[in-house]
Amino acid sequence: MNDILRERLIRKLDTLPEEKIYQILDYIDFLESKYAPKPSAAPNPLKRFAEGVEDTLRAGRVSAGVIGGTMSVMHKAVGVVTDVANAGKSVATEIAGVVSSVASSKPSASSQTGPGPVAANAPPASPPAEAPPPPPPGDQRK
Repeated sequence: MNDILRERLIRKLDTLPEEKIYQILDYIDFLESKYAPKPSAAPNPLKRFAEGVEDTLRAGRVSAGVIGGTMSVMHKAVGVVTDVANAGKSVATEIAGVVSSVASSKPSASSQTGPGPVAANAPPASPPAEAPPPPPPGDQRK
């Protein structure tokens, strides 16, 4: 659907009372079931839950005003939960980035400096040479 048609439909829908909007939604569902080559994309689980609540309220013959108020609250709740989920994903991504940068900056065991393995046939290291003893106290040489 092109943007001009979409905006035109929304403009027309905005002028109608909510009871008529639900009738239009039912008609669109009917047309989709008859003529759509493929079903519409399923919303995320939170929106699917909200739509289920809306359908249940409509089936119970609850007034459109009450349904509208309930759906407004549900929309805000879905937005909050979505924001929290996105924040959690962002934190997890940042933690993964820090962990990978720390892991890549650690030197590997083969590149560490220090004494390596001693060869099997190398002579043993000699002890360090001792310093000569200090001169006796009576010796006045300079």
